[in-house]
Formats: sequence, structure tokens, C-alpha cells
Amino acid sequence: MTQIATPSNLGKPVLSIDHLKVTFATDGGDVPAVKDVSLDVGSGEVVAIVGESGSGKTVTAKTILGLLPETAVSSGAVVLNGNDVISVSAQKMRQIRGKDVAMVFQEPSTALNPVFTVGWQISEGIRAHGKVSKKEARARAIEALTKVGIPDPEHRVDYYPHQFSGGQKQRVVIAAALALNPGLIVADEPSTALDVTVQAEILQLLRDLRDQYGVSIVLITHNMGVVADLADRVVVMYQGDVVEEADATALFANPQQDYTKKLLAAVPHLGRNSASAGFAASPPKFGEVLVQAKNLEIEYPGRLGQPAFKAVDRVSFQISAGEVYGLVGESGSGKTTIGRCIAGLNRATGGSLKVFDYEMVGFKERTFKPLRKDIGFVFQDPAASFNPHLTIGECVAEPVAIHEKRSARDIRKRVLELMDAVQLPSNFIDRYPHELSGGQRQRASLARALSLNPKLLVADEPTSALDVSVQAKVLELFKEIQAEFGFAALFISHDLAVVDMLAHRVGVLLRGEFVEEGIGNQIMSDPQHPYTQRLVASLPVPDPALQAQRREAHRAMFSS
Repeated sequence: MTQIATPSNLGKPVLSIDHLKVTFATDGGDVPAVKDVSLDVGSGEVVAIVGESGSGKTVTAKTILGLLPETAVSSGAVVLNGNDVISVSAQKMRQIRGKDVAMVFQEPSTALNPVFTVGWQISEGIRAHGKVSKKEARARAIEALTKVGIPDPEHRVDYYPHQFSGGQKQRVVIAAALALNPGLIVADEPSTALDVTVQAEILQLLRDLRDQYGVSIVLITHNMGVVADLADRVVVMYQGDVVEEADATALFANPQQDYTKKLLAAVPHLGRNSASAGFAASPPKFGEVLVQAKNLEIEYPGRLGQPAFKAVDRVSFQISAGEVYGLVGESGSGKTTIGRCIAGLNRATGGSLKVFDYEMVGFKERTFKPLRKDIGFVFQDPAASFNPHLTIGECVAEPVAIHEKRSARDIRKRVLELMDAVQLPSNFIDRYPHELSGGQRQRASLARALSLNPKLLVADEPTSALDVSVQAKVLELFKEIQAEFGFAALFISHDLAVVDMLAHRVGVLLRGEFVEEGIGNQIMSDPQHPYTQRLVASLPVPDPALQAQRREAHRAMFSS
């Protein structure tokens, strides 16, 4: 077995950053993004740079590859294979990229060109760095796809990006990074947009690349579970500075700085603070049934001669007043489709779905419209759901203005009450959506969803794009407001730890069908169905020693 690199057995650093400073020139003056960063990455070592949005971790990563915009001014040294990338020429930097260092981007769909085959795109990088024939470049592209575990690479080298799943696309991006055998890979949030089982596969792939080929990795992430799973050493950044650096095991066991402690304390942990703890012994008494699904089917009609697609197949569940019901499953499982159907945004095509005792199969908008005011919807991406031309106050007030005949003064008073409820300053009502941070926009989205005192709230992945500490604040706020207002909620997520923290009961979806349903705490601690077991086992926990045990158990469980 290949020896895993540790600080004690590492030789000369592959990367050495010395007193790096990066400042961006803006109309309002210079803005420091990286203030004074120094770190080394050894051969075969995985160094995680962690921190929240604005900490400077991605700017540091882009400096390594010379990808900063023209408005950036850098100083200090970033030495890679003997070259200081800050001072080399543009031509030299093009030679360094791909051969000495390569980058794996966060979103593979935007990193890959949709009009070229993946083989052509990998070959392009190979041929840009030397005189290589098309035949040889293709052979090396197939070799790279083989390394990352793409099945049938000889044929799939001619596939287009849309013919791969999300996890496979990320593997293709990693294959492109590996094509010229670089000594260092910079991976910027390589698993953030992936389902938990696919994330586990990508992390295992990166681990194998380190162990088998000696590749060094700089991992940029805010997911502390991923850090615990993969990193040898951790560098914690805050507002452009390194505030702590330590071996991964030591950092998780005994963080020294208050910021690091706060970051680790904010991580949702499966089984900790479970909303349904004790429910088995003493089930709570919820109110009337607000949502009742019986053998629900949702089918999308086929196009251009294609057969219809059944997104949801014979699903049954109910949500009562005051209850938080969690829907979990991977992309394509049908969970968002169910949430949109309950809100009248999609149409149910079979079985029965009653919302406030109103049958949604074959519903008519004219008769359903009066019930809409009793349903709030919190979208995954508030930036896309807000009208950029309206102020936050106008966005929050919109449902009230549509459904209730109130004076402008009364509406403003209601908006200020809601801003206070979601803990946003009252002067934010005059700001536009782009002037708020991601967490602040999500709070405003929650305020808008609550504006009509709904009986039911549908929350679709409302915290997936947020930093861990911001996510913790939004989740805590959600719990407080749900307890205060007493509304029922359908909480949709692929993050089991988040669902465990909020949901009283949980339904697990696989390809449109329920495979398991019950009290959340029981399902998370003792899953019965193999798919649920796989979901729980794939979730990385923020503890390197425990995560190593879980990883081995997961490998033994699913190796067959």
C-alpha cells in the first residue's frame, strides 16, 4: 500500500507561498482580499484551505494558477516548481498551467464546453503543451478518463458533456486536470454541488490520486466534513489572513482560535440536536392534517416522440399542522417536484394529493388561488427568486399587496415586523437584493414566505449554497420562527444532517418512489433500506478519526 504523505515525511514543497498580498482596485478605492498568507504544500500532501465567503481562499487559489483579473495587484511570492508565478510572463504561465498545476472547478457544467466532446476538450489541453498527434492525444485522453473511473472510456471519450451525470462530469473535469500529470491540483469546492453519495465517490477518487500517483492537492472548501475526510493539513482563513494552521487531526480535536472553534461548532452533525429525539418514546401531538398524499403520481409528458417521464410514482405521506416533514434524496429523486406540486407550481397527474382538503389532481387555478396565501415557498437560490429591480422591502411586501387590501402604511409596518422576525436591520428594506450577502438574502426570502402568516411552508434546499456558520444561523432562525408561528413545513434537502436537525418525520425518495419513511431520528440512526444506509454512510462527519472508520465501513459495506 502506498504510504500517505504526512508533514514528517514530506520533502521539498511542491508549492511555497510567502507573504502573499492581493488587492483589488475598485471605484471606491483599493480592497484587500488577501492580506498576508504564507503556506507550503508538500509532495503527495492534501492541504485544505477553509473559511467563509470573503475569507480570501479562492483568491489565493486563483493566484497559484495566475487567474486573477487585471484589477488585482499581487505581491509576495508563489513558488511552483522553481517558478514564482506572480512575476513570470504570461507565456511562461501558460506553460506552467496544466503541466505543473491544474485546477478542478466547482461547477463542471460551466467548466466544460457543451459543443465539443469531452475527448476533444481533454486533447486540446494536451496538444497545447507540445507537438502531439491527434491519435496520441486521444489515447492520452482515454488514459485520463480511465484513471478517474469513467466506464467504457474508449467509447465515452466521444460523448458530449450533457451525456454524463453530474458526478461523471466532475470526473471528466478531474481527468482534464490530470492529462499532463501535474504535480499539484487545486480543487475549488469540488463536491459542493454534488449529492452525498457522488461526493463520497469524488473524495475517494482524489484520495486514490494522491496515494497512487503522488499528486499534491490544495482543497478549497467550506465543508468541514470533506476536510475531515480528505485533508492531511488545514489552513483556516478569515478576512484575508491565516488565523490557524495545523494537522487535520489536531485541528479538529483541539482548535486553538475562537474563529476555528466557531466554524467547527456550526457544522451540522448527524445525531446531534435532532429535532425528533425522544419521539419514539413520546410521540408529539400535531394538529389537523394539512397535506395528504395517497399513491401520488407526477408525470411529465414526452416530447418529440419520447415517452412520458414519471417523476413521482405512488408516493403516500401526510403533513400535520405544526410538523416539519423532511424529504431527502439525491438529484432526480422527485423531492423538488413534490414540493412544487404541493404549492400548485407543478401538476399532479395520478393518485390523490389534498392540500388543505383541496384535491390537487386536476386542480383549477381559479379555485386554488384563494389557498395560495396559506402556502409560503422558500427557494434554493433567493438571488434568482427576487426581482432585481425591486428593493428588499418591495419584494417582501409583494405577497401582501397582491392578496390583502391594506394601506401602504400598514404594509410597511408588516414588512418591518417581518424584518425584525428574521433578524435583519430595518434599513435593509431600502436595499436591493444584490446589496445583501447570501445569508441575508435567504433571511429576506424567509420573511417574504412568512408575509401572509402561512399555514404551510415549503423550503426547497434553502441553505445548500450558504457558508457553514451562515447556514447554522439560518437553520436556528428557521427553528425559532417555526416554533413561534406554528406553521407546518415541508423541508427538502439532500443534506441528512440538516434534515435531522429540523424534521420530525422523514421520507426517503429514490427515483420517484419512497423507500423508507418514519421518525427522523430513527431513520438516521438505524436506516433499514440499503439506499438509506448508503446515504447515511456517505455523509462525511467533521471528525478525521471517526470519518476514517466510517469510510472503511462504507467501503466494506458497498464493495460487493
